[in-house]
Amino acid sequence: MRDFRQLKVWDKSHKLTLAVYQATAPFPRDELYGIVGQMRRSCSSIPANIAEGCGRNGNAELARFMQIAMGSASELEYHVLLAHDLGFLSDAQHDRLTYDVIEVKKMLASFIQTLKADG
Repeated sequence: MRDFRQLKVWDKSHKLTLAVYQATAPFPRDELYGIVGQMRRSCSSIPANIAEGCGRNGNAELARFMQIAMGSASELEYHVLLAHDLGFLSDAQHDRLTYDVIEVKKMLASFIQTLKADG
């Protein structure tokens, strides 16, 4: 069992979640259960799956939860693009969130490779 708070990828994804909540706060009220909910759910799923994986036994289970987190990050990457194209996110917000999502995905990919190598 690992302490998820010690992982840089968890910290980065937690900060990304906070940024997404802040960015989606001014979205139209009628999108609360639409794109706002989708973005918040997919984003918060990233650090939540990292935390859950850290509570499991062994690298194989941890790697599986990291893969789930990767899927959520890819989903969020699309929702950020969609929100931008719908005019809900500025160019600057889109660029910042996209950059951060890609960074998290790179960190997850690296961590997954390390876990698989440690076997």
